[in-house]
Amino acid sequence: MSLVLDHLVVAAASLDEGVAWCESVLGTRPAPGGAHALFGTHNRLLKLAGAPDAYLEIIAIDPAATPLRAPPLRRWFDLDDAALQGSLRRHGPQLVHWVARVTDIHAAVGQLAGAGWDRGPVLEASRPTPQGLLRWKITVRDDGQRLAGGALPTLIQWGDQHPARGLPDGGVSLQGLQIGGPSGAAVVTALQPLASGPMWRHDPDAASPVLSATLDTPRGRVVLRCPPAAG
Repeated sequence: MSLVLDHLVVAAASLDEGVAWCESVLGTRPAPGGAHALFGTHNRLLKLAGAPDAYLEIIAIDPAATPLRAPPLRRWFDLDDAALQGSLRRHGPQLVHWVARVTDIHAAVGQLAGAGWDRGPVLEASRPTPQGLLRWKITVRDDGQRLAGGALPTLIQWGDQHPARGLPDGGVSLQGLQIGGPSGAAVVTALQPLASGPMWRHDPDAASPVLSATLDTPRGRVVLRCPPAAG
């Protein structure tokens, strides 16, 4: 069993805002993504060089969609959370989370549970693509919480296809992911038995961002922070 970084999650109040942010901050336009009927969300994708099959997902609630996952069940990545929605309105699109790819999702869920982290049930999800139906298994808690402020990754296990393999090169490469905040050490300790050549490191400073991702982009080096820097 192995665990590696699969993708970064950037949330936006609207998908149009997310695309504009990507062009302005990262200097490139994200590729088309798709819609997630289960959660009533839609996304755009950006390939990340520097890590195998890694990408950046820009995701937003689709105002025209009604989630198949009906209330009181909540959307993934805390997208229904009022505090996060307020932060997106104030600060714009921002890094909120990361997703880790595993080869045996049920075993990985059990490993995290043994370390005291309830990553939630394993759901089966899919969305259509021009290449066929994209299928995956993913952990989503009933309350939609990310946990540890976003530092503890959601787990994903892909089917036969992976979305990063068909993405164009946007000139963005991932240089590293840093896990910090008050729960950072506990998150890293829980992940270590599963990790396979991790790109992340732990920042022991409790005042540091919960997550920070360093990217080389057409705009130069960019550091994305969760939560975003004040100001």
